[in-house]
Amino acid sequence: MSAQQTVPRRPPQRGPGPMGSMGMPGEKSANFTASGKRFLRELRPEMPRIVLVLVLAVASVVLAVIGPKILGEATNVIFAGYVGNRPELAPYAGQTQEQVVQALRDAGQDTFANTVSGIPGLVPGQGIDFAHLRGILVVVLLIYVGSFLFGWAQGRITAGVVQRVVLDLRADVEAKLSRLPLRYLDSHPRGELLSRVTNDIDNVAQTLQQTLSQLITAVLTVVGVLFMMFWISPLLALVALVTVPLSMMVAAMIAKRSKPQFIEQWASTGTLNAHIEEMYTGHTLVTVFGRQRESAEVFAERNDTLYESSFRAQFISGTIQPALGFLANLNYVIVAVVGGLRVASGTMTLGDVQAFIQYSRQFSQPITQIASMANLLQSGIASAERVFELLDAQEQDPDPEPARQLPSPVRGRVAFEHVAFSYAADKPLIEDLSIVAEPGQTIAIVGPTGAGKTTLVNLLMRFYEVESGRITLDGVDTRELTRDALRSQMGMVLQDTWLFGGSIADNIAYGVEEATHEQIVAAAEATHVDRFVRTLPDGYETVIDDEGANVSAGEKQLLTIARAFLADPTILILDEATSSVDTRTEVLVQQAMNALRVGRTSFVIAHRLSTIRDADTILVMEAGAIVEQGSHDELLEAGGAYARLYASQFAAAVTE
Repeated sequence: MSAQQTVPRRPPQRGPGPMGSMGMPGEKSANFTASGKRFLRELRPEMPRIVLVLVLAVASVVLAVIGPKILGEATNVIFAGYVGNRPELAPYAGQTQEQVVQALRDAGQDTFANTVSGIPGLVPGQGIDFAHLRGILVVVLLIYVGSFLFGWAQGRITAGVVQRVVLDLRADVEAKLSRLPLRYLDSHPRGELLSRVTNDIDNVAQTLQQTLSQLITAVLTVVGVLFMMFWISPLLALVALVTVPLSMMVAAMIAKRSKPQFIEQWASTGTLNAHIEEMYTGHTLVTVFGRQRESAEVFAERNDTLYESSFRAQFISGTIQPALGFLANLNYVIVAVVGGLRVASGTMTLGDVQAFIQYSRQFSQPITQIASMANLLQSGIASAERVFELLDAQEQDPDPEPARQLPSPVRGRVAFEHVAFSYAADKPLIEDLSIVAEPGQTIAIVGPTGAGKTTLVNLLMRFYEVESGRITLDGVDTRELTRDALRSQMGMVLQDTWLFGGSIADNIAYGVEEATHEQIVAAAEATHVDRFVRTLPDGYETVIDDEGANVSAGEKQLLTIARAFLADPTILILDEATSSVDTRTEVLVQQAMNALRVGRTSFVIAHRLSTIRDADTILVMEAGAIVEQGSHDELLEAGGAYARLYASQFAAAVTE
């Protein structure tokens, strides 16, 4: 479209006004089940890679789980060599293990006989078999190296999955923002929206990155370790499982208490960001009116609220790991004691007990990880829900299919026919408004603040939709056109200027992608931009920041006017377009605007009535209605609302 700026997003009004009833919505209770399912649906496009991650995780976990069992065989070899080489067994060199056990029992050494019977591979009089031990250690090394490589590949693929999911989520949010109606943007603080687009999505990414791979690995590890534990000793496995229900109960209780704290944490984050963005944008006015202390107090209050909610969320969820760690240590002590007794009785080998103790550690660790992930998952789901709320917001009405086409060439006849509109249902603003702008006419709109002047422009541009009646362009209802087709015929210059980070030439050519340098310079000369651009060191290639801080307010206004001039629209909309220029420049710009308006239908919103004397028709609005219309001279002669406005600006006050 050739409209040069989007309508600036106004903060929601808290007092009377068209948007007064629209404040920031309160946070509703999170539906974690529904949000969690939707969160998982975001992963569907990555399912082939997730399956591959699962396969790699299985391979890594299987190797990691087998490792302790084989390492236990190395312990058995060492223990068998140590016991077999003891002096007590020297007299039995050359005998079999069974013969030695029987001889010890006959000698009344039943305890020692039980220990010897439980050592596989024991050879009386023979020390450690280092060749066998070396072979076992090489196998264990290969197993752990293989587990590492599979785990590394799993982590690499997972990182790609997470980043692609977040990439798509950011793209969805960006596309959603372009489909949201201006009503939604007007009723939500920009800082709150930015918090959802940045902080919340970043938190979702962090949650996915830290839980997706670890969660799969942790669950598989629990299953694999549990299988090995029952294989080695069902009795010890049952002993180890005694603390599991208690661990799950503790984790569930803590997670339940932390859930509302995470919801409050991210809501408080959005509120604080909204305040910071608002104060940063209006820093000059805050300073001029001496409101730094009040601003700091509001910041401190909201910062304290965020601190309290964050502290509670992190502290409560952070108690999961030490609580489960205590239960894991208790479980370790029980397994060690029972296992030691079974080795002494000869019913288990030392290597199996060692492996089982490792497994008990491996078993409790992923359970602790899964419970600790409740911290991240609660936080991540809370952020995802806030993003989903934005994605589910009601969008502007879709363009019609098939859409009508404007007649060629577009003449620019605009008609408002019995139009009604209100920002709030209980506060009508415009009722039964009808006006016609013939091709090439200049329609000036004046009136007090809040009369509905800018609202007319918003309705014409379809930033808002009329509630009844219709607006036509060359006889075609604008609702039957696509928004792009409608706005491509319009150029717009607002009182609040907008420039993006880039060169001056890029900013002027914003609405015309194929503009040549000669066309840019011609537009700049026509709008008196060229005179100050020539004084800059880099001329038209001078780079300005996104706030336009290195050019004055009047120069920014001139740049936006040059932008509209270059776009060469059929319909021109000027919303107090010369408010930031000096009196001498205003005269020059008015001459340029007069030339620009030739042959175009123009709507000029003005507070300075001197700028619209030559308008074909002047509409005087009060409370959303047109109370007067006519030329400048006709309205002065009528002595009505326009005459009073004119007198208030130009009549000299006489004081004694």
